Formats: sequence, C-alpha cells, structure tokens
Amino acid sequence: MGHIHVIHENTAWLEPLAGALDAQGLPWRDWHLDQGAFDLSQPPPAGVFYNRMSASSHTRGHRFAAELTAAVLAWLESYGRRVVNGSRALDLEISKARQYGALEAAGIRTPRTIVVAGPDLLAETMQRHFNGGPAILKPNRGGKGLGVRLFHSAKGLQDFLASPEYERPVDGLHLLQEYVPAERPLITRVEFVGGRFLYAVEVDTSDGFELCPADACAFGDAYCPAGEQPRAKFTIIDAIDTLLRQRYEAFLRANHIEVAGLEFIRDREGVTYTYDVNTNTNYNAEAERRAGRSAMTMLARYLGEELAATARHTPTAAASA
Repeated sequence: MGHIHVIHENTAWLEPLAGALDAQGLPWRDWHLDQGAFDLSQPPPAGVFYNRMSASSHTRGHRFAAELTAAVLAWLESYGRRVVNGSRALDLEISKARQYGALEAAGIRTPRTIVVAGPDLLAETMQRHFNGGPAILKPNRGGKGLGVRLFHSAKGLQDFLASPEYERPVDGLHLLQEYVPAERPLITRVEFVGGRFLYAVEVDTSDGFELCPADACAFGDAYCPAGEQPRAKFTIIDAIDTLLRQRYEAFLRANHIEVAGLEFIRDREGVTYTYDVNTNTNYNAEAERRAGRSAMTMLARYLGEELAATARHTPTAAASA
C-alpha cells in the first residue's frame, strides 16, 4: 500500500497534521527537505506524496528547501507518483507575481501590482504608478505576511529602504501593490481540501499584516475594538459568495492545486480583490474549537482516501515500497 509522504521543512507546522494522521491510523513518513540526496535514476517509494513546502522556508534558515523540493517533485511526477500539490502548486507558492497572473487568467480580480527588480527603482515606481502613495510593498516570495508594509508616501518608502529594517527579498523581486481600503478591518481566507470548499476564516487586521493562522506563529489573542462584543482574531464562517467560490474551485482545478487557502479583501464599494494563494495552508486551533471544525482531520482523511485509491490502481505498489 505504501505510505503518505509529507514533504515539508517546518517541524512545528507539521505537528497538527501528524496528530491527525496518527489519529486516523494512517501509515505516513516525514520528508523534511532542507537537504538530502536522491537518485533520479531510481523509482521513488510507493504511496502518496503531499507537498507542504513553504514560501517562507528561507526565513527559517532553509534557503534552498523550495529549490530542492522542486527537483524532488519533478522526480516523483516523472515516475507517475500521486502528488498532492505538485510542481505547479509549488511554482505559485513561491511567486506572488505568478499567482496574480494565474488568478487573473481565471477571471479573479487582483490588486494592481507592479513587479520591481532593484530597490533603487521602488520610490520612483511608487511615484509614477501610484501618485506617490499609498501603496503596499511586499516581497514576491514571502509567507506569513512577512515583509508586507503600507507606505503613504514615496519619501516614507525611500527612508525605509535606507534603514536597517529593510531586507532584500530572497528572489530579488519586490511588488508594489495598490492599497485597497477595506469596508472593515479584516480579510477573508478561504480553505479548500481536495479542491473543495471547507470553510472560510475572517481575520482581524487591526494589528497588521502578519496573518499566519498557525499556533506555531505565536499570536496572542487579539481583538477588534469595533462592535459591542470583542471579536477573536480568527473567526470561522461557513459560506462565501457562491460565484467567488466557484471561480476559486475552477482556479484550483486549472492549476492542479488540491489543498490551499486563498485570501481576499473587500473594498468600501463591495469589490472583492484576491491577493494571496497559500498552498501550505495552516489552521487556527482556537477558531476551529469554537466552530467545532477540524481541517487537519479532513485533510488526513483525504490523504488516506488518496492512498487507498493509489493502492487499488497500483497492485504492485507494495513491492516497490
């Protein structure tokens, strides 16, 4: 039957999935791809391979983990192995510019975005394309909302670039993006497992842009001051606009992505802008507890179903494990 092989570089982020796989009694193996050696002339082991490589891997000292994963995924796919979130998913995970191109091709609106190579061009580009501000600066390859900053003037951006706080993006590409004033200080993250809608999470953005929902990201329990009752930072909702949901599902199918979180913001006129595709999605345990949901349980079951299907269609799989 083989195993479920989980490809990743972050042990802390793996723990909830490991617990869910164990609870289902599923056979699985940990593929930590910070480094390794792989004989491309030999067939990979049998089973299902789930890619959880993160765009932010370089921030944890794993500079070439994504590049190694790309090579390993190509090897797996060349032998016809069942890969959940394969090469195309990784390609979009590590490039927001490519995400936006794919989203727009699927009829999904994204914020106006300028790709800038070279920090010396940023202030001039902001002045020319955004009339000096406001605009959002983000790295093309980021993760967790890291490096995302709002600037109200080109001068403010220039001062930041000259300060010790500035870090050049790992791939050398910056994005300057239009600032979308939201109708409320929140974004919505829509979760999919097996390419199907699972639930959505409204995330309070009052405290800034670092929006990783995982417990390992060590958020405090922040609340939005608006309204009579305090609002948790992460709140699960069970539905989004039907047309948007259908477009998201079509986008995932077209790009061979099965597990993902897509994030959108709605402006003051009610227009929706999608600005992130996260194929290494995490879930907030407290929000799930309040809602009585468990995305990791659903993900483990899905991987188990795929493993069983692979075994049915590959009678000799066990022999090559």
